[in-house]
Amino acid sequence: MAPHAGKSAQPADAGSEDIRAEALRSELAWLLDRRTGQDGMHATAIPALKLYRFSHPTEPAHVLQDPAVYVVVQGRKQVTLGDTTYVYDRSRYLAVSMELPVVSHVLEASPEEPYLCMTLTVDPRELAGLIVETRRQVPRDDHDGRALYVSPLRASLLEGFLRLVRLLDTPEDIPVVAPLVLREIDYRLLQSEQFGRLAQMAIGDGRLRRVSGAIAWIREHFAEPLQVEALANQVHMSPSALHQHFKAATAMSPLQYQKRLRLQEARRRLLSGGPSAEAVAYEVGYASASQFSREYARLFGQPPRRDAEQVRGAAAGAGPGT
Repeated sequence: MAPHAGKSAQPADAGSEDIRAEALRSELAWLLDRRTGQDGMHATAIPALKLYRFSHPTEPAHVLQDPAVYVVVQGRKQVTLGDTTYVYDRSRYLAVSMELPVVSHVLEASPEEPYLCMTLTVDPRELAGLIVETRRQVPRDDHDGRALYVSPLRASLLEGFLRLVRLLDTPEDIPVVAPLVLREIDYRLLQSEQFGRLAQMAIGDGRLRRVSGAIAWIREHFAEPLQVEALANQVHMSPSALHQHFKAATAMSPLQYQKRLRLQEARRRLLSGGPSAEAVAYEVGYASASQFSREYARLFGQPPRRDAEQVRGAAAGAGPGT
């Protein structure tokens, strides 16, 4: 794979826009392929930027999707939130505005053409500053409230990502130039059809920002009993409004969200060789080990200990580098 470098002409129509975007994706794929020799996540000298590589499709996995923008330059991936599945690839980026429990897996990847993806953590404070600076009017309730969405990946946004990845080859430039490029990427994101959704997260006490505060509290106290009314008071919403907007953002109620966090944390502890399933159940906040076992099997397909043994066995059988 060779890079497609050089100056890009300004697009005169949709056809030239597609050609420009394809050239940008090709160079990004070359750069990411060069920087990710092994499968998995690769941190970079730019803290907000991470690179991912997978050489084979992956099995569906229950994960917490981090708040970030996800840009694929090769391959295809999907995430399922509630009953809705979102597919993102070379033509569409994924954006997540708060930590969400999803089912995720790589759909298209091969050793010859691995799945290659960049993720960028976006600072809401930087978005807020740009909104104020550009004096754009923040619309009210012009979106469905979902904290995860897929949008077309345009050449202007790809150009910003390409400049950011190129900086990794000149680390001495990163402290000065990276903040400028990140600001450009934030600006391009705000120019998209998702402006209203991003603005709700960045400015004031909009519904997404309040739901985000509720999620942060649940994450911090997931093993404790959850009183929805007290949580609603804490984020300055009525219980009914919290339930409505929380479900719109996450596809689940606050109690369902807490349950998913408990079960995923229990699985993590069991996979890392934790104590008995009963002990783990109590550690993550369950009062009944039998209820824990039932709900665990409902989510992961089999009882806790059997599931952990099977996953560890599969990982051992796969061997290193696969």
